Amino acid sequence: MPGSAPPGSVTFTALKLSRVSELLFRSAGELAALVRTGELRSPELVAASLERIDETQPALNAFTYVAHESALAAAEQIGPGDPRPFAGVPIAIKDNRAVAGMPLTMCSHLFGDFVPGHDAFCVRRLREAGFVIVGKTTLPEMGILPTTESRRFGPTRNPWASDRTPGGSSGGSGAAVAGGLVPVGHGNDGGGSTRIPAACCGLVGLKPARGRVSVGPDAGQSFLVGDGVLTHTVADTAALLDVLAGYEPGDATWAPPPPAPFAELAARPPKRMRIALVLNPPLEGATLDPVCEGGARDAAALLESLGHRVEEVVAPWSGLDLLPDFTRAFGPAVSMTTLAGGRLARREPTEDDVEPLTWALWERARSEDTLSLLAAQNRLESVARSLIVFFAPYDAVLTPALARRPLLIGEVHGCGADPWDHYERSAAFTPYTAIVNVTGQPAISLPLFHGEDGLPLAIQLIGPPAREDVVLQLAAELEQARPWAARRPAAAPGPGAG
Repeated sequence: MPGSAPPGSVTFTALKLSRVSELLFRSAGELAALVRTGELRSPELVAASLERIDETQPALNAFTYVAHESALAAAEQIGPGDPRPFAGVPIAIKDNRAVAGMPLTMCSHLFGDFVPGHDAFCVRRLREAGFVIVGKTTLPEMGILPTTESRRFGPTRNPWASDRTPGGSSGGSGAAVAGGLVPVGHGNDGGGSTRIPAACCGLVGLKPARGRVSVGPDAGQSFLVGDGVLTHTVADTAALLDVLAGYEPGDATWAPPPPAPFAELAARPPKRMRIALVLNPPLEGATLDPVCEGGARDAAALLESLGHRVEEVVAPWSGLDLLPDFTRAFGPAVSMTTLAGGRLARREPTEDDVEPLTWALWERARSEDTLSLLAAQNRLESVARSLIVFFAPYDAVLTPALARRPLLIGEVHGCGADPWDHYERSAAFTPYTAIVNVTGQPAISLPLFHGEDGLPLAIQLIGPPAREDVVLQLAAELEQARPWAARRPAAAPGPGAG
């Protein structure tokens, strides 16, 4: 087990531990309220989380590092009456954001055992809200793929089916929340990396609007990437957005503040909306699994039963051949992380340091001229403008979250003889997500249904620019109409899948 050995100062009876482990499936807001009133002690809750991590690590492999000593020490400092909104609640941080005193590996051999001395802004905000960080979670190397099978740490598995991916790149956090290891997990999304694991693992995953959450201090303005969380409930997602959102000193751009806290806005009943149902994938050659199509159509019918007007439309993103331009923008962004790893190692990265796909992206980024990058970004921004204009008459857009059911472990990992083949197959698995990173709109993945194959079946809602409140209100209404939070993987404590 990575990290320090768990100290023996906190012990529980099997009955009490089982009770607290079941609590880990409850919302972070509920758990914080129990700690605040004194009904539950934070050391009990954090110790139960650490116990679940240790117990499931051989099967799920969701963590790269577990902070036994520091997490329990932090929990001991939290008592009843703590006014912070999430005081005493355990959380896991994806291993591509700096946490002071914990390794930052990017799940790559290139980064070795580098330990930063500072927190990323989003991590600092989570600490200030009272969360207790219990460790770092897995991702594909450098966060490239929508599966989580790094060469350094091995595959992370889906709690719903051990032969399936939990998605990526925030796959470790997705597995940790779905498996009842933590009630909430940090993630980020540059092409779907929060929404994809949410869809695979039966969770709520919001990609905030561009500029809503600062990526500092280690990164500057990001055209594609935004940080967020994976949760069981829409209310937790909205409340965590209030924690994470907002300007940080030095940010080059930021989204306009909402008229009220997101938690308050999400709780308001939505107006009757005009919603576009889009099924045609924004990627040439991608095919839509009938099960995924059926989930989107069932969601459309549910929305209509709630009083909304849903119209099926063909989005003008087909035939644009956007993957090459997306790769020209995404590849150098990934390769900046490879560059940072080389600087930490105080040498040039080599082919042996990284996986074949990471190296292929690095080599391409180094070989292409700057005009190619600027031309690709210009085209993506032009397409984004045209799509936002096209969807302007609609209040929201409904799509499948994925084009295929969660992939088998080993199908896509980036370490094969032809890494570009893995990259292209990964895009065909998740064609509906990256386009929203290009437009910068907010989007949310919801585990509205459950397939006959025993796996979650999710849909995606896309909102107008900078209007997370729209998708959060719709999501909350759908959650009330067809609740999902009580569903559990078969091996987890509490009620089974429903």
